Amino acid sequence: MKGVSTGTTRAARGAWAALSGLVAGYAALAVAELVAVGARPSAGPVTAVGGAVIDRTPSDVKDWAIRTFGTDDKLVLQLGVLAVLALCAAGLGILAQRARRVAAAGVALIGALGAAAALSRPDAAGPLDALPALAGAVAGATVLYVLAGKLHSPVIAEAGATTTGGLPRRGFVLAGAGVAVAATGVGAAARALRANASATAQTARARVRLPVPASPAPPLARAVDLRIAGVAPFTTPNRDFYRVDTALRVPQVDPGGWRLRLHGKGVGSPRTLTFQELLDRPLIERDITMTCVSNEVGGPYVGSARWLGVPLANLLDEAGVRPPSRGGPADQLVARSVDGMTLGTPVETVMDGRDAMLAVGMNGEPLPFEHGFPVRMLVPGLYGYVSACKWIEDIELTTFAAYDPYWVQRDWAREAPIKTQSRIDTPKPFARPASGRVTVAGVAWAQHRGIERVEVRVDEGPWRRADLAPEGSPDTWRQWRWDWAATSGSHTLQVRATDGTGTPQAGERTRTIPDGASGWHSVVVNVT
Repeated sequence: MKGVSTGTTRAARGAWAALSGLVAGYAALAVAELVAVGARPSAGPVTAVGGAVIDRTPSDVKDWAIRTFGTDDKLVLQLGVLAVLALCAAGLGILAQRARRVAAAGVALIGALGAAAALSRPDAAGPLDALPALAGAVAGATVLYVLAGKLHSPVIAEAGATTTGGLPRRGFVLAGAGVAVAATGVGAAARALRANASATAQTARARVRLPVPASPAPPLARAVDLRIAGVAPFTTPNRDFYRVDTALRVPQVDPGGWRLRLHGKGVGSPRTLTFQELLDRPLIERDITMTCVSNEVGGPYVGSARWLGVPLANLLDEAGVRPPSRGGPADQLVARSVDGMTLGTPVETVMDGRDAMLAVGMNGEPLPFEHGFPVRMLVPGLYGYVSACKWIEDIELTTFAAYDPYWVQRDWAREAPIKTQSRIDTPKPFARPASGRVTVAGVAWAQHRGIERVEVRVDEGPWRRADLAPEGSPDTWRQWRWDWAATSGSHTLQVRATDGTGTPQAGERTRTIPDGASGWHSVVVNVT
């Protein structure tokens, strides 16, 4: 019984020691987040470490995370970072039973790693970015050192001063509870200050009044949307538009202080533009479908919206920029975001007459924060990772030979025109429709080339031509439908499209890396 009692006591003491580490870690994070509000919110340790993890994660793993978790991938990553930090904190608390100074040094080391992560981020603003993690480390190391001392100080035989069975002394309980309460207050203050800054940006966005476009979007035929249940609507509501980016904390940019810098090779007159100066320029309004390069065959990362923005080619032309075909020295336009993201776009493509723009509006309202408010770039016909910089603040003209932007450094293709794709939206995989007439329908896209034909086949039989909805424009997707005389049993449906140049969609399946997936989408159904 004595051995069991001793073992139980040790386990209990170990649990309380681990708890002291968790309390110290909680205090460290709370202090770090409060300091980050004053320094720079994205320099907070969870955001900085999470961003550093994204930067160093292989492209295949990133692609898997997007496929598996969708828009929750960032939440999963943040929870993972917190889980690892919690395990480290608990371990250091246990270590502090025997070596308080070593454990406190371990907390300092974790803080140093957080500081290094903040300084390594593309948007790092300077040495101050290290301050949140370092301040948190000092707070955490101090708390751990003190709590470990109170937990394991010599037992004094006074009434109420000690307990038995591995329970902690009263001083430890009071100190730990006090630290937890104080840390909660610090964390609440940090959240309140962030909320206040966010509210300021949200109020500024609410006050934006978008001008009437000088060139409105051409009217759409009513039938562009077939209104078939299960088929994606022609215009994607803002709340449903896909979001794929690396920002763990969505930038909340106040348009009053926002500036766009235009400079680089071949820019005869570098300039800096305010948000209001962009709004004062002649704006164009266009329906454009966007696609993410991480979209698998049949995937959801595609959507169409009505965009309002400044023609990018006009802005470049006014600055003296010429495309390479006209003797310009720059063949790459590098767009930089406020969060440090870099995207590279062919200058020739931007200036070839398509409706490339600096978008300020989406479906009749200012851009949502998640989609780049106050300004984002958009180039029809190119995957987003080379054309659709959100929260843009800098445009530099350079060459592909001189600079590799973020995704190119991670093995994605340098130039990325969108591939012709089609998707079956209804019936869904493993649906059980009744035999007889079954509507097979979906969408197809080949931005800037348009869709000429869509065909469907059953069980690898002959291809049957589907009915197409009217075209919105060559830059938008196109809905289609085919009425199938379904017979009972299991069947495989496949779809393929032909673009406006007469080129059919590739049938061979390829992965998304390095320049987008290809292959025919298929759906298995069981007809009853």
